Amino acid sequence: MSRLVFCRKHQQELEGLERPPFPGPKGQDIYEHVSKKAWEEWLAHQTMLINEKHLNMMDMGARTYLGEQMTKFLSGEDYDQAEGYVPPKD
Repeated sequence: MSRLVFCRKHQQELEGLERPPFPGPKGQDIYEHVSKKAWEEWLAHQTMLINEKHLNMMDMGARTYLGEQMTKFLSGEDYDQAEGYVPPKD
């Protein structure tokens, strides 16, 4: 049976992650307060930001930026969009 959490982003009870996404207090906080759905949405958005903004993940500034955007995204705050992104047509 799946674990339910009250999702910080979607403000409703949804299926939770199977395990923290990374070690430490931040990973534990996400595990306890972010749904699987919201985490999957973040991973897709993160990929868009990396690709469209040409972020170098070896650069500490880029990693800090993504961490800030992740916090905003998962908290339901305003977050950066990938400029120029055009979704594929079905």
